Amino acid sequence: MRRSLGISVAAVVMLVLAPPARAQQTVGLPPPDSTVADAFPAQLHYSPYAGRNFPTNVYWGDTHLHTGMSMDAGSFGARLSPEDAYRFARGEELTSSTGLQVKLSRPLDFLVVADHSDNMGFFPRLFAGDPQFLADSTGKRWYGMIQEGGQTAVQVAVEVIQAFSQGTFPEALASLPGSAAYRSAWETAIDAAEEYNDPGEFTAFIGYEWTSNTAGMNLHRVVIFRDGGAKAGVMEPLTTLRPAGSDNPRDLWNWMQTYEDRTGGQVLALAHNGNLSNGIMFPLVDSFTGRRFDRAYAETRAKWEPLYEVTQIKGDGEAHPFLSPTDEFADYETWDQGNLDLSELKENDMLQYEYARSGLQIGLQLERQLGVNPYKFGMVGSTDSHTGLATSEEENFFGKHSGAEPSPERYEHPMAKVGDMVYESWSMASSGYAAVWATENTREAIFDAMMRKETYATTGPRMLVRFFAGWEFTAEDAMNRLPGAIGYMKGVPMGADLPARPDGAAPTFLVGALKDPYSGNIDRIQIVKGWLDDDGERHERIYDVACADRAITNEGRCDGPVGNTVDVARATWRNTIGAPELLTVWTDPDFDPSVPAVYYARVLEIPTPRWTAYEAYRYGITMPDEVPMITQERAYTSPIWYTP
Repeated sequence: MRRSLGISVAAVVMLVLAPPARAQQTVGLPPPDSTVADAFPAQLHYSPYAGRNFPTNVYWGDTHLHTGMSMDAGSFGARLSPEDAYRFARGEELTSSTGLQVKLSRPLDFLVVADHSDNMGFFPRLFAGDPQFLADSTGKRWYGMIQEGGQTAVQVAVEVIQAFSQGTFPEALASLPGSAAYRSAWETAIDAAEEYNDPGEFTAFIGYEWTSNTAGMNLHRVVIFRDGGAKAGVMEPLTTLRPAGSDNPRDLWNWMQTYEDRTGGQVLALAHNGNLSNGIMFPLVDSFTGRRFDRAYAETRAKWEPLYEVTQIKGDGEAHPFLSPTDEFADYETWDQGNLDLSELKENDMLQYEYARSGLQIGLQLERQLGVNPYKFGMVGSTDSHTGLATSEEENFFGKHSGAEPSPERYEHPMAKVGDMVYESWSMASSGYAAVWATENTREAIFDAMMRKETYATTGPRMLVRFFAGWEFTAEDAMNRLPGAIGYMKGVPMGADLPARPDGAAPTFLVGALKDPYSGNIDRIQIVKGWLDDDGERHERIYDVACADRAITNEGRCDGPVGNTVDVARATWRNTIGAPELLTVWTDPDFDPSVPAVYYARVLEIPTPRWTAYEAYRYGITMPDEVPMITQERAYTSPIWYTP
């Protein structure tokens, strides 16, 4: 059974966004693509709640969380285990690695513990003083620094990341596939997921993070298994260190194909933090060979990577103000200093190949050249927290790693320092979560929804969002209190392709959002469009399609900002502006049927306090002027594509 999101909220959700229909209407879900043509057969019913065989619930989760089993998390001070992470996500109160009591406001529905495959299990051996580690001079020094604790221990994590990125990690300390220690670590991860997976109530996915980071260029992927331990345990995770491993995503995809061939199971890969890749996350040419991509590359990447982690603790990855100078909301939790370990600083020409919005447009260009779009991804958010705690809400933020958990001094200490370069603690983003429209809370149903891309990302709030596209939505459809049924009957959901275009038609979109009862009202709903002109050049435009408390101008924008009720000193706000829900139908006024296009919805809340405001209020401290104290939380839907 789906857990209630709060008093009376379940009833509101059913009335506003759940999708049954009127008497004698066909209410089956039109399949998103031919591979699932028989997945949702049509049915006829009088009762709008009978025989519903399509996604009616949103399930909330974190697809990217680390525990003390990850080499960097452990070095940063994480002492929680995969078992602890699942217990916490299910709603239990725990003691954090720094001794603080912590609990989620509401349980999550699913979790992927994704500890790093490289050196998995390394830190528990270092912390325990393994004689093999103490016999190595670097291992002995690291062990002493860990025992000293505090920022000295945090420095171990920085050195570990640098050594791994630059290929200087001591061979004697490496935890490698094929060894008893590595096998034991992987079995620990599998056993924890199996123990806490509870079909119908809570989904514990088996997963790991493949951490390609050559020269500090982030190409990380989280690998998520649809399967249980009997299949997931057949092969050990792929690492990046050669000769057994590889830092090239092509080799990860080969590993995934081998896994499926050998076990009959299924896996997907989730890329993230293109903002730290220094221009190689969504490239036009292969960063490993310098050659242009071919159709085989495009087909393979599209097959294995249906989703992209668009927002998380190391910055938001939807858009960048340099790329979108007319988008007043593009400069949100921006991390653009350089690559992951700050060994190479950022240059402006790298940015277009790093962000989801431009990546979707580059995908259209490559599809025109190759016949296949390699960057046809849906959107999810995750935390990438290295604390074992999937905390994403501003008022409950426990930081990137256990050296940056709440304290009066947190804002003063760098989250990480590399030489003279610093990631400030206050720059951490309290983000995000993955929302999945699925038929039930099981590994199979949630995974299949991810493959359909029927997902969206939020920066933390659990707002409900629906996004459909078709050719015949009308304004009347937005008046129906059960818009989901109309969306599925007359169009396709987020993550899908528009069907063949009727003569003379322009695409119409049904989009709605319902506020998180624990968070701010809705400011506006926007549709972000990207397209190619006849010469193959990329373009984008943002349309405000629903605005709370104000009209939409002839230019397609809200008539002024929504306002601001935040009381920073008390870390609170009033929901006297904005709207609890917005729902509308929009027709693209600039549609050109001859060019390809991609559309996604962005939902903005009213301004609310940032985690730094809560920190200042609770500890009675004054933050420096450069520290942001107000945020405007948001959601990003998976796109819908139009192809001529």
